[in-house]
Amino acid sequence: MTVDRLIHVFAGSFILLSLALGIEGSPLFVSRWALAFTAFVGANLLQFGFSQVCPLGWILKKLGVPATAAAR
Repeated sequence: MTVDRLIHVFAGSFILLSLALGIEGSPLFVSRWALAFTAFVGANLLQFGFSQVCPLGWILKKLGVPATAAAR
């Protein structure tokens, strides 16, 4: 998997998890404050769209995740 694909997987997973933890009708409900994490992920995705700067991307690259798919 590439950095871009992993960023989408992480963002989608964190959004779904924070929604499950923050919506009162959910069996996993903890606190409405969990929705703040959804807002944080959304804001990070928005700023990435404008600036092409993503902290998770930096971390994944330092861990050795390839930036692009290898040619087949």
